[in-house]
Formats: sequence, C-alpha cells, structure tokens
Amino acid sequence: MQLSFSEEEIMIEETARQFSNDLLAPNAQLLDHHGDRTLFLSHIKQLAELGFMGINIDPKYGGIGAGSVAFSLAITELARGCASTAVTTSVTNMVAEVIQAVGNDHQKDHYLPKICSGEFYAGGFCLTESSAGSDPSAMKTKAVRDGNDFVLNGSKVFITSAEYAGVFVVWAITSPDAPRGKGISCFLVDATTAGITIAKAEDKMGQKASATNEVTFTNCTIPASALLGELDQGFKIAVTELAGGRIGIASLALGLGLAAMDYAKDYIKERQQFGQPLANFQGLQWLVADRYTELEAARLLIMQAAVNKDQGLPFATSASMAKVFASEKANDACYTALQLLGGAGYIKEYPIERLARDVRVTTIYEGTSEIQRVIIARDLLKD
Repeated sequence: MQLSFSEEEIMIEETARQFSNDLLAPNAQLLDHHGDRTLFLSHIKQLAELGFMGINIDPKYGGIGAGSVAFSLAITELARGCASTAVTTSVTNMVAEVIQAVGNDHQKDHYLPKICSGEFYAGGFCLTESSAGSDPSAMKTKAVRDGNDFVLNGSKVFITSAEYAGVFVVWAITSPDAPRGKGISCFLVDATTAGITIAKAEDKMGQKASATNEVTFTNCTIPASALLGELDQGFKIAVTELAGGRIGIASLALGLGLAAMDYAKDYIKERQQFGQPLANFQGLQWLVADRYTELEAARLLIMQAAVNKDQGLPFATSASMAKVFASEKANDACYTALQLLGGAGYIKEYPIERLARDVRVTTIYEGTSEIQRVIIARDLLKD
C-alpha cells in the first residue's frame, strides 16, 4: 500500500493549511459570534480563486482536477480553521461534481466555470425535505411537465449555502405513479429563477457562519433543458453523489478533532496543578494518546475511500465507514479536549467551546451515523 502523496496533493494541503492559519482561524470566533457575511464570502471568493471550489473538476471547466485525496486533505485543513468555511467548500465541490458527472456539455460549460471561479459563491444541494431526510425517496416536491418546461412545487430544508448559492441541484418527483424512489428526477435551477423563496438562515447550534435555509419552489418554471441526467433516474444520482460528499464531511470532522486536540495538548503542557504541568499526569496522557490514535485511524479510513474513488473502484461503503468513524471520533476528541481544559473549555473565550458545537452536526448531516451503519451492514450482508 502506497501511503505517500503527490507533489500536487502536498501543495494543495499546504496551501489550505496556510490559508486556514492566516485567514480562517483568526476570524472563526468573529464569524461564529457575529456572522459577518461580507467577510465570510470574501474568504469563499479567495478560496475559489485558489482553485478550491473545483478541486476534482476538469481544468477545462476552471477546476484543478486534483482528485478526491487532494479534496480530503484540503477540507481537513480548512476545517481546522473554520468549519463553516469548510462545509461551504465541501458542498459546493459536491454540487460541481454532480454537474461534471451527469451533466451534458452545455450544462457543464455553463455552470462549472461559474462555480469554480467564484462567480457563484456556492452551489446548493436540494435533496432533504421535512418528511424526507434519511429516506429521500419519501420526498414530496414535484416537477410537472408543461410543454417544453417543468413546473416545480415543494420545499427543501437544511440547505447549506442556499442564500448565496448561484445554482441549485434539485430533486423532484416526475413520475408519481412509479415505484417509490423510481420516479425522481434531478434538475439544475438558477437561484434567480422566479418562484424561489429562500427563508431566513436557521439559528443553529454550531457552524453558524454557514447559512442553512429552507428553499421553497412555488410554480417555479424551468426549461426541460434543466433536467440533469435522465428522466426518473435522479435517485441514483443522489445516492452516488452523497457517497462522495461523505468523504468531505469525514475530512471536515477530522480537521475539527485535530484542531481541538492540538489546542488541548498545548494547554495541558502549560497549565499547572499540584506543582507540575497537567501533561505529566498519566490519566491525561492516555486520553491524548487514545484520541490521536482514533483520529489517525479515521484519517486512514478517509484516505482509503478517497483513493478508491480516484481509482474508479467502489467506494460507497468505505466512505460510509470513514464518515461514521471520523465524525464520532471527532466528537469524542472535541469533548475530551473540553474536559482537558476544564472550566476554561466551557468559556467562549477559548476555541474548544466553538469546536465542540461545530463538530456535533457531523454525525447528522450527509447521512446520520445510523444511516451509515445501515449502508455498511447492507453491503456486508448482501449475497
């Protein structure tokens, strides 16, 4: 097994680390407390100019075509500095990859350069509904054919970056009488299309700088050319692209866990009790050793999924393994870090309080831990 990175992958990781250290980490607390949208979007625009909104997108469309391993390395480093920025980057890359994988030449030529360049600050992935979360086949949003158009009606919830996305990938029922999950299609919908209403951002526990909105489509007319892929084949697109997105969220969780443990490690080397640094106590040493071991194991699971994807091998199960393990161990790492800081960890002045809030959702979005286990078990137990 080759466990080394290419020069390009190392360069991308180092660039993401420098950007995170110089711009994201110093402003993460400010964005968390005050939600300065102008500052946040300026970071997104700069990341696009560096190529980070099209990491796995063909250079002919403005991407850098560096692959899934590079994508994972970048998201991990960005998450160390600001999870809100990292999730926006991850989801926007996922939207771009959907278009690249399934779109026709016109769709790719039209949308991908806008996403990769930052002309569109983000892309929106409109799948989840209030009654269709872990089970997206239960969606109620419909797209009814009307001559050369489709008319969209329905609502999507918990949509990352909705209020500043330039395009939405939207799933809707196109054949209501088809078996469940079989009559769903996928569409590309410009954010400026009449009939779209974006609700105010949700007031979330963490990742506050990243907007999460409900998006409602009311008699929203889109041309038939907006169909992404084949009619009634949208559910397959969703399942495939969510697997790739789980590599991104696993990487994000890893970055949060590492940031928390790195801070706590330095803290206990300085903080003294009973006449010596806290780091001298074996009980705390073992906590540190266990959390870093688990995070390193998470990194290896993520790399396996990313390599499988880059090599064109089946990767859905390995992505689910990486996502469930990385997100849960990152939660453990953030809460261990909080414990190591003691009372200071509970104070907003220190970054651990924010990291503990930011990491919590990683076991929920892009498929809950429970759904990941269903996917893994289904693959292990199939004939």
